[in-house]
Amino acid sequence: MDEAVKTIARHGAALSLALLAGHAAAQPLQDPTRPPASLMAGQGTARAIAAAPVQRAPQLQSVLIARQPGGRHVAVIDGETVRVGDLVRGARVARIDANEVELRRGRARQVLTLHAPAAGAARSAGVERVRHE
Repeated sequence: MDEAVKTIARHGAALSLALLAGHAAAQPLQDPTRPPASLMAGQGTARAIAAAPVQRAPQLQSVLIARQPGGRHVAVIDGETVRVGDLVRGARVARIDANEVELRRGRARQVLTLHAPAAGAARSAGVERVRHE
């Protein structure tokens, strides 16, 4: 009987290790950098909001006007060089001045400026002014 106990003890230890190893292998590994599940609950909505395109106004970056009368008037809007008559996001460039560019979309007008308007300057009705500094 002593022989049987020794055999069981010897094989029992090996059997126990095999069972523990199998149990450990069956569990998925956790990512230690992953936020807790309680913080991840609303993440689907946050991802949808972050992925949604943000509509921002076109940005006037620079204006180049030739010195000679009737010379070239060029503006850079959102990194694109445009002239009077060109289209920018579906709006036509109607006017290019030293500090601003007027865009028209049907009857709607949008004025992009390089600098802040002077204090007390009157705003025209129906004109959306977009200022970038």
